[in-house]
Amino acid sequence: MSNVGCRIFMKINRPSKELVEGFRGIPVANIADEMNRFSCVDARIKPYNDKPLLGTAFTVKARVADNLLLHKALELAQPGDVIILDAQGDTANAITGEIMMTQAAVNGLAGVVIDGAIRDAAQMQELDMPVYAAGVQPKGPYKDGPGEINVPVSCGGVVVHPGDIVVGDTDGIVIISPKDAPETLKKAKAKLAKEQAIIQGIKDRVPRDKSWVDKALEKVGCEYIDDVYK
Repeated sequence: MSNVGCRIFMKINRPSKELVEGFRGIPVANIADEMNRFSCVDARIKPYNDKPLLGTAFTVKARVADNLLLHKALELAQPGDVIILDAQGDTANAITGEIMMTQAAVNGLAGVVIDGAIRDAAQMQELDMPVYAAGVQPKGPYKDGPGEINVPVSCGGVVVHPGDIVVGDTDGIVIISPKDAPETLKKAKAKLAKEQAIIQGIKDRVPRDKSWVDKALEKVGCEYIDDVYK
């Protein structure tokens, strides 16, 4: 029988590398817009360097203040994986720091996202791998377990499944189910192209039709007062 709360699933259904790579260079905001503003990780989980994040989710569920399962995840995760660690948002203890994250980078991981705290924040800026976390705390972790690997986890209010596509930039992180990814990718590319055209038009001083603004204000009954506020 399965030992719920202390188990490791050794296999992941990863999407094709071609599908994952399709999202490279597309802003998270464009992807999120085409997912109806869902599946974005909470803003409290921030990047600690400027490296772009793109890969497949390798999930870890840890006990608060404990990183035993993260040590095991570093042995098992494959190049291109993004470790998503659910530490229940607790920031009383750092779950990881420079040594483990250096190992993750050397192993070819695509990134690490901690719904909890890290330490050695200055050193994270020098890593050639993106690291996101909910906070910084010098106090270190314990290594007792239990925990789980490659089960659904919660990260910043989003349920993440092993093999989900993870995209992150300086705005934040979005999680994409592989089954939704082809259509989402198509729409996000179109959204990006449309916005790039709009921005170029603004730079070229091409007039824009903003009549929808007045229509929206009229709809909510906005009142115009030809006087100063008293």
